[in-house]
Amino acid sequence: MNEDKPSKKVADQYDRGYDYTQYWNNRDYENAAEQVAIRRLLKGRRFTKAADVGGGFGRLALLLREYADRVTLAEPSQTQLDAAETFLAASDVIKERQQADALKFADGELDLITMVRVMHHIPEPTAEFAEIARVLAPGGTAIIEVANYGHFKNRRAFKKAGKTLPKEPVSIRTVAADQPDAIAFVNHNIDTVVSQLAAAGLTLQSKLSVSNLRSQKLKRIVPAKALVAVERVLQKPLAASDFGPSIFLELRKN
Repeated sequence: MNEDKPSKKVADQYDRGYDYTQYWNNRDYENAAEQVAIRRLLKGRRFTKAADVGGGFGRLALLLREYADRVTLAEPSQTQLDAAETFLAASDVIKERQQADALKFADGELDLITMVRVMHHIPEPTAEFAEIARVLAPGGTAIIEVANYGHFKNRRAFKKAGKTLPKEPVSIRTVAADQPDAIAFVNHNIDTVVSQLAAAGLTLQSKLSVSNLRSQKLKRIVPAKALVAVERVLQKPLAASDFGPSIFLELRKN
């Protein structure tokens, strides 16, 4: 285990009375789109031990339990874990306070890890990727979602301006941080992230473009079920061009 390694990361936004469960109000499409992606990547497979790293109040942990015998919600925020006590009350999902760069699992203990909506808080993910690789068994699977700076709208804008997309993470914070160590908000270059993962010993197997129809206008005029039906068709073909704002990467531990 990695109990002696101190983490430099903070989850202060989520430990100051922030109710993340409310964030998902009116986001039925986004939630369903992410579940469609995970089900597609895990279809027909069974795992022994899984962890949802940075999984908040357990929104996706119940889904993982359908594919794994034992699931741990490894979440750094106590506020989130408190919310998980209610959300996961009827399940056997284990809830532990853990940071992604200092996981408390033994080497090779897990055969499945998911990390969704976490990368946009991690400008430099080298330590997190090393930990994921450490706790995964050889041949184990990781599904990592990446907030994609190179989505279609940005690529079009950069091309029009005659510029190339940045390879480094880009801050998308719209309000000045109120604390020096406030949680980061960044989008990533997918190719850079894939290279970082490969350096950690995690090899890309497949990817999906997710939340391709994320638009307030569309959500006002098109029922969520219809959006999800179209989303299901688009995720795989649009992945090649990193079209959407969210890219799901399926990786294998070497």
